[in-house]
Amino acid sequence: MAELKEKLRSDLTAAMKGRQTTVVATLRMALAAVTVEEVAGKTARELSNDEVLKVLSREVKKRNEAAEAFAGAGRREQADAELAEAEVLKSYLPAQLSDEELTDLVSQAIAEVAAQAGEQPGQKQMGQVMKAANAKVAGRAEGGRVAAIVKAKLLG
Repeated sequence: MAELKEKLRSDLTAAMKGRQTTVVATLRMALAAVTVEEVAGKTARELSNDEVLKVLSREVKKRNEAAEAFAGAGRREQADAELAEAEVLKSYLPAQLSDEELTDLVSQAIAEVAAQAGEQPGQKQMGQVMKAANAKVAGRAEGGRVAAIVKAKLLG
């Protein structure tokens, strides 16, 4: 079993004993999302730590989008609840890269793609550069941030 999944379970038990309602609800939701991912497809399987991190990242993104929608509709309480859940989930994710670190990784990815293609990549190779950059970033930055820096580097 993935260490992260086991940590989620043990933290859920601790939160239940401590009567932390937001944490309990969030961890239950996260474990349910992990379970859904495990049984998706033709055969059930055990997720690796990296796959569990991807599920948690996706759930954080959902919470942030929901909070934005609630705030836009003038429903501040629901927006705050979604942001609180996102914060609980973020504590299980690796630290986010700074802009400088992310720019360095994107530059490395561009250099790799340039070496393979034999020429400096342009807009047409953005997909290849994104693939290489996302492999280096490994969940430590949101896709939107990575895409913005890749686009700026390729067009700039």
